Amino acid sequence: MERYRIRRTRGALLALTTTATLLLTACGAGDGSHSTSDSKQSNGLPAPAPSRPQDEDSATTPASDYLSTFALDVDTASYGYARRTLADGERPAPSTVRAEEFVNSFRQDYPAPDGNGFTVTVDGARTSDPDWSLVRVGLATRPEDATGERPPAALTFVIDVSGSMDEPGRLDLAKKSLDTMTDRLRDDDSVAIVAFSEHAETVLPMTRLAGHRGEIHHAVDSLAALYSTNLGEGVETGYATAVEGLRKDATNRVVLISDALANDGETEPDAILKRIDGDRREYGITLFGVGVGSDYGDALMERLADKGDGHTTYVSDTATATRVFCEQLPQNIDLVARDAKAQVAFDPHTVADFRLIGYRDRKVADGDFRDDRVDGGEVGPGHTVTALYAVRTKPNAEGHLATATVRWLDPETRTPHENTGAMETGTLHDSVWTASPRFQVTAVAAYFADELGGGDYRIPGKPGLGTLRSRATALARTTEDKNVSDLATAIREADRSPSAS
Repeated sequence: MERYRIRRTRGALLALTTTATLLLTACGAGDGSHSTSDSKQSNGLPAPAPSRPQDEDSATTPASDYLSTFALDVDTASYGYARRTLADGERPAPSTVRAEEFVNSFRQDYPAPDGNGFTVTVDGARTSDPDWSLVRVGLATRPEDATGERPPAALTFVIDVSGSMDEPGRLDLAKKSLDTMTDRLRDDDSVAIVAFSEHAETVLPMTRLAGHRGEIHHAVDSLAALYSTNLGEGVETGYATAVEGLRKDATNRVVLISDALANDGETEPDAILKRIDGDRREYGITLFGVGVGSDYGDALMERLADKGDGHTTYVSDTATATRVFCEQLPQNIDLVARDAKAQVAFDPHTVADFRLIGYRDRKVADGDFRDDRVDGGEVGPGHTVTALYAVRTKPNAEGHLATATVRWLDPETRTPHENTGAMETGTLHDSVWTASPRFQVTAVAAYFADELGGGDYRIPGKPGLGTLRSRATALARTTEDKNVSDLATAIREADRSPSAS
């Protein structure tokens, strides 16, 4: 993991400049945890310094080493796949464990904005390791419209019908999900279906739901497992079908449902997306990846979604399928922010060391934070994004600790917006386990990811699995949240299962 150390040899000019700019953002902070109104360019952060090349494994960073910048990510597939693997009596391979996807799988307690964009919440708590704290940067979008109002959706479903999809819980689950979703979509939504095995074909061109639901059901029911997996041709044909049926007044999205076990044609995600890059950029078509199957090409699906301006999730049973394709449909197809990025500025007067937990594939050069040509993340309504940091404060440090800024583009006008939040050292809770219940859930999820990932995240104060299970069980009662109860079950299963090879 990339690690950041604050250099003590700052010049007087840098110290003076940093103090002045941080005062601008900290002024009026109240209890040290707040979100401010839309601030566009002038948010009081230190100007991002030009980035310089560095060794990925280096413990030091360039001159902007008090900054941390990353593209937002709402993926949850890593956690969903881990739960499925643990339920089967095995541990997931450490390479499939991404801490940010564990953390982002749980509901949070951040206030939501009134319109498009984000609120920013920054809070933290001390761990049992001396001087180390966990600092949570929380971003929230507005919930879906209570009236159900949203732009119409133009969805191109790209369905894997290769031989491996013939196993229970794969194609059968996908078909059942699509049938259920077809009944839930509105009359002004549109659906197209592409199926791929060794070759790809358009089973159904873009079709309005009004008056054609039976036709869509028939197309879904006709899907049957065939031969090899030419995922590259499937994605290419899917985008071509989406472009042909493009609706300028709608949210245009390709939904890829696959076990991502590509074994025919092009199998590299960068090469696959390069072939459709023009369509992706010119028409703004985003990719939503839905993983299925006990054997699952996690890395390929995750890379495709990152490069395709989208996100991924994992479906293991009918309950999760219903949640993804019905209950969470607006947040999975609609957009409230494009190319969203976050930048956290830690105060070198109070912070000695920090590291971002996860987001390894989503890091952005500090100098590219306000370069809107650089890809960020696409986020829908009702999403929360959490970034967790391990932060070592200087002994007896008091004062400003960090300022977080989120930048995004309006999905329609591409106008940039920013919002900020900040915190003080004095607002750190004395212990992770006395912080708010949702903060504790965040910590348990991150610690669990660290355990399954072989300790690679090096999160300070990590308890053993037995303690984590007890914490999760108690939090499930406190929050009355079934997802937290499922987390406790997963931890119990991990405690009983052999380590992954």
